[in-house]
Amino acid sequence: MKGIAILGSTGSIGQSTLDVLGRYPERFEVVALTARARWQLLAEQCRRWRPQLAVLADPTHAAELRAALAAAGLRTEVLTGEAGLVVAATLPEANIVMAAIVGAAGLAPTLAAARAGRRLLLANKEALVMSGRLLLDAVAANGAELLPIDSEHNAIFQCLPPTRPGVVPAGVVRIWLTASGGPFLRRPLDTLAAVTPEQACAHPRWVMGRKISVDSATLMNKGLELIEAQLLFGVPAGGIEVVIHPESIVHSLVAYSDGSTLAQMGNPDMRTPIAHALAWPERMESGVESLDMLRLGGLHFEAPDRGRFPCLRLAEVAARSGGTAAAILNAANEVAVAAFLEGRLNFTAIAAVIERVLERQPAAVVSSLADVLAADGEARRRAMELVVGFAGEAA
Repeated sequence: MKGIAILGSTGSIGQSTLDVLGRYPERFEVVALTARARWQLLAEQCRRWRPQLAVLADPTHAAELRAALAAAGLRTEVLTGEAGLVVAATLPEANIVMAAIVGAAGLAPTLAAARAGRRLLLANKEALVMSGRLLLDAVAANGAELLPIDSEHNAIFQCLPPTRPGVVPAGVVRIWLTASGGPFLRRPLDTLAAVTPEQACAHPRWVMGRKISVDSATLMNKGLELIEAQLLFGVPAGGIEVVIHPESIVHSLVAYSDGSTLAQMGNPDMRTPIAHALAWPERMESGVESLDMLRLGGLHFEAPDRGRFPCLRLAEVAARSGGTAAAILNAANEVAVAAFLEGRLNFTAIAAVIERVLERQPAAVVSSLADVLAADGEARRRAMELVVGFAGEAA
């Protein structure tokens, strides 16, 4: 019986993880569940899974959660804030930590899990994008295991021979990251400024949270994944290419020097990489239907249009710049996407905000977590000022 802590259990990844775990009650025990603010759903999950710890990142509804759990006769302890998330990530009973908190908020507990030597299932790409080598060094120094959950990085992991994180195996010449292209792949460019949050969140292939759905629509998610792949697999930015694949069946590919190219394929369902990482190096059933090769039809690939997707270009610039550039990129994107979802910024202005922040804030060398957090805070301040300015221009 292995204990698992799920950081971000009320999100799409967290719920998919619980779906997989429900198939193996004799193999896994949920010891901690965390959410940002959805305390009612967290209470339902606690009633089902009976963890020893529940954490609300936003303490506003902690009293309601405690009352709901007490009424259910549960002894689940309730903690709040970042400190509570770190406790959840480092529980002695948590052999496995699913890091599924969206954005920079997941950085501290993810680092804590690595330093505690846990098997870390990394669904939070921003934590690695921001911290870079700091997270990988923590994994190596403390005997932790790092397994990627993003479908693309999990696919690459499956196509590579065993190696340490950040070390590219001999013979790898190129990695191809596939992207669906999101909901606006064919939409006329002159109509993109009028896109609504509901339209941006209506992904044609994947069921995801709102922030990552917008990142998919701008292709920023693929830019962040490029940076993540560069770190995870030790391949320089020039050795990683993004390719549009609308069917979302091929999740990524690895090309070798002997002319071989290996691809991982499957139906677009996050339970596949989750089950793979939970069972690795074994395999276990995930609840996902296997591909019917005779019903697939065609598989199509095309180069991304960086005029349509300027966020991808900006991420590529940050990948080449190194240092704090990725943290700056991520912070500006988080602020801009939040403003778009709140109706304070139009869709095409997301990239404009990010570009101006990158222009105005030079990248610095990263020698400690303090360097990352300082760059993140400054980039957020600049991005918020720009959002206000764009809103004023629109008015």
